[in-house]
Amino acid sequence: MISLALAAMFLPLSHFLIASTRLRGLLVHRFGERRYLASYSTLTLAAFAWLIVAYLRAPTLILWATPPWLAALLLPVGLVGSVLMVAGLSTPNPVIVGMGRLFDQTDIVRGILRVSRNPLFWGAGLVSLAQVILLGDVAAILAFGSVAFLGIIGSLVLDAKKARQHVEAWRAFTAATSNVPFLAIIRGRQHLSVGAIGPWRIALGLGASLATLAFDDLLSNASLFEGVRIAFR
Repeated sequence: MISLALAAMFLPLSHFLIASTRLRGLLVHRFGERRYLASYSTLTLAAFAWLIVAYLRAPTLILWATPPWLAALLLPVGLVGSVLMVAGLSTPNPVIVGMGRLFDQTDIVRGILRVSRNPLFWGAGLVSLAQVILLGDVAAILAFGSVAFLGIIGSLVLDAKKARQHVEAWRAFTAATSNVPFLAIIRGRQHLSVGAIGPWRIALGLGASLATLAFDDLLSNASLFEGVRIAFR
């Protein structure tokens, strides 16, 4: 459990203390943009690998039993989160590293960006938060809580960093988008378009969640929706 606790702290700290501080600029100046990105990507993958291995090896210490009705209510949260992740990974977005030139495009706010300007962060955060509530054990709180913290808080940190970097372009971008999913739509600044998001992205996101649920027995305590399966027995 100690290894898991350390991994759970290392993942978000490695992001916030490097990529979101002046240290990033110093490293880029010292090693160059490409070497920095390659090194940081390797570090991030290693951090995730450490977290996953530590989680799978950790003992199960149950803190609460999630009621079946709550598990059923959390299913849509996980499904939406999966779609946000898939669409966020496959949709051009100026907030992604190396894509800042997209701020110059007048029609960049399209697809999943109408839902959230940080879809990948929020998708990972929502899926992980649902996992914490559904599993209700110490290991899940540490592992998935770490990812949820990185996703949700990370979206705010990323917003602040991009605001400093792009100033005027960022103001125009934020005027047409929202960080919190669906907020710009609710406030009338955007409209939801399934076609613009891409039916294949939605299908792939939903399919990934449902496949995880279907193979729950194989995934054991790594399952995203173990409690949901129990709710619908």
